[in-house]
Amino acid sequence: MDHSASDTETDDYNRPLLQRKEENAEKAPACCSARYGLSVLACYGFFVAYALRVNLSVAMVDMLNTTSSSNASQSVCPRHTSPARPKHNHTASVYDWDSETQGWILGSFFYGYIVTQIPGGYLARKYGAKWLLGFGILCTVIFTLLTPVAADLGAGYLIAVRVLEGIGEGVTFPAMHAMWASWAPPMERSRLLTISYTGAQLGTVVALPLSGMICFYLDWTYVFYVFGVVGMVWFVLWAALVSNTPSTHPRISEQERLYIAASLKNELSPTSDYIPWGSILTSLPLWAIVVAHFSYNWTFYTLLTLLPTYMNDILGFSIQQNGMLSALPYLGCWLLALLGGQLADYLRETCQFRTVAVRKAFTLIGMVGPALFLIAAGFTNCDYIMAVAFLTASSSLGGVSASGFNINHLDIAPSYAGILLGITNSFATIPGMVGPVIARALTKSNTIEEWRTVFYISAGINLFGAAFFTLFGQGSVQPWAVHRTHSQ
Repeated sequence: MDHSASDTETDDYNRPLLQRKEENAEKAPACCSARYGLSVLACYGFFVAYALRVNLSVAMVDMLNTTSSSNASQSVCPRHTSPARPKHNHTASVYDWDSETQGWILGSFFYGYIVTQIPGGYLARKYGAKWLLGFGILCTVIFTLLTPVAADLGAGYLIAVRVLEGIGEGVTFPAMHAMWASWAPPMERSRLLTISYTGAQLGTVVALPLSGMICFYLDWTYVFYVFGVVGMVWFVLWAALVSNTPSTHPRISEQERLYIAASLKNELSPTSDYIPWGSILTSLPLWAIVVAHFSYNWTFYTLLTLLPTYMNDILGFSIQQNGMLSALPYLGCWLLALLGGQLADYLRETCQFRTVAVRKAFTLIGMVGPALFLIAAGFTNCDYIMAVAFLTASSSLGGVSASGFNINHLDIAPSYAGILLGITNSFATIPGMVGPVIARALTKSNTIEEWRTVFYISAGINLFGAAFFTLFGQGSVQPWAVHRTHSQ
């Protein structure tokens, strides 16, 4: 008994020493740090993930046998002509897929993507995020390389490959959120997460025009081979340079390790075994994120899939003739997301703004702004310069929300951030599956008035999501996320 008392005294003596060491840990410099190195590699990873996601929509133009489609040049507004380019002879196969088959091929990714959202968050928390995220993107890379073979075998095989790509990519966001729970100091979350997640916009910006150039100068099969190789290079770097936690990183400085540990010591749950599912599923702050995430993605996915159609069928401007124009909205989104991350952390750390106020303000700007510009775009009629400007402004302002609801999971429950993101992203994937279908059903005659209705619906959903998050969102760690509820 005396021995155990002695151990207790020793523990009480040592614990304050460790606490003082952590509390006195200076802020570790950002330059050449392990945490910012992780954010750059994560950015590269999401670049690969989104490049592999959107390249098919560009390659599809060259994959189709278009000799019979003579009415493709009609549009509501006068067509804008581009300088003629020499037509290259391509040797890759072309296919006679009708519009319904094309829709299934382009949408099949999301049917796999939604399946692994919640399992991805759970597995990342239980077993670590590094290899889950790494193998998830590697799986997408491998099936991307197999895409030309699958297309030759038939549309059904291509749909199956795209579903498998979605399954692999579905774990990426929940796994990355789970990893940041151990790596991101609270006052640097906006910066670190926006650097990593804006790789998605960057992948879209690069993949759209580059895929068009590859199709033109080589043929459509090389779109999948080139981006597949880029993804393989990422996996090698990720496997060699990344660790699940600061404590297991072989090259992190002691100063940075102590700084991260000190900043997170009061936020993380002491156990990784217990998950308070009841508290999670009944948490109003979580449902505020769900509604905002769903609403934002409704507009994002509608524009991502139908912006080329709108510009071609209404404005008379072919996206295939100017790949950079199709990438412009996502370039603006990338820039504003990066700048917003810097500003959000500056307001929280230097200006002492409350986290909840910053998250709500950035969500309002990033959702109300896009809604207003989207409505304005519907009234530009045939002024395609104004239409493109308003649509670009709409998508760009959406990037501000990256420092709003999009990373709020880490504010309210860092220990369960991966699981929370899996839940919200499951709901947020639904708009990718049904939004464009509903939009096409409303625009059968391809009139400006019909498209105006589509923009009204998207804007209305965006405004509702922003209002709901403003009313019910929170910025502090929830009680159930820190202390284990004793229920066993």
